Amino acid sequence: MLIGELSRRTGVSARLLRYYEEQGLLGTRREANGYRTSSDDAVVTVRQIRALLAAGLNTDVIRDVLPCANGGQPELDLCPRLVRTLTDELAAMDDRIDSLRQTRGTLAAYLPGS
Repeated sequence: MLIGELSRRTGVSARLLRYYEEQGLLGTRREANGYRTSSDDAVVTVRQIRALLAAGLNTDVIRDVLPCANGGQPELDLCPRLVRTLTDELAAMDDRIDSLRQTRGTLAAYLPGS
């Protein structure tokens, strides 16, 4: 399918689909006329990418774990590598939240009545 059709079927702009391709997340092939084409499986892949992005993962992490993601949005069948990566990312996110809470507490202490 052409990129425009993939865009219509997923609700993701063609520009963003090209970005996913550049990042190695989405496989496409070039036809003799230069048009990008994707298989029907690309719809599920784009949904997986969007779900993993919504979970806070960056494209580098997604590129690493996407091969073991099965199923479409909103659920993913999780392989051990994806579970480990999500667990690590969640721990890192918790650390960032704790740091922000501490910083917020320090800043709030400067205000009267806090």
